[in-house]
Amino acid sequence: MPSKKEDILSGFRVNWMNLRDADTGKILWQGNEDISDPDKEHIAQVPKKILKCRAVSRELNFSSLEPMEKFRLEQKVYFKDRCLEEWNFDFGYVIPESTNTWQSLIEAAPESQMMPAKVLSGNVVIVTHFYNGDLEISQSRVKLFYV
Repeated sequence: MPSKKEDILSGFRVNWMNLRDADTGKILWQGNEDISDPDKEHIAQVPKKILKCRAVSRELNFSSLEPMEKFRLEQKVYFKDRCLEEWNFDFGYVIPESTNTWQSLIEAAPESQMMPAKVLSGNVVIVTHFYNGDLEISQSRVKLFYV
């Protein structure tokens, strides 16, 4: 019999995700790939102007067949295998057999601390851990290229 983790993962899917300039609401990047798939490193080609934003709004649309009491994400941003930033996001209860849209605000580092896009491109990997409470459901890796 599959474990609860396997039950949740088999019915869980990221349908799409977008990144917006939080000040203007303009979509700067959108992807339709299921980034919760732990079996591969995903690629995102993000416009380099996103690095100039004061804050970025991330909108994540996902579906789950199983209920989750405390759905949450832990994300780490790595530059050449060194962790630069870490973020935690809490969604809360997920209704079984539901599709949900989750918007989160990510504030940028001060401009004086930002590296140029040409240095970051291909060297940044965002590792996301998907959890239900303390139970890890999946882990994904997304390599960023700034275009």
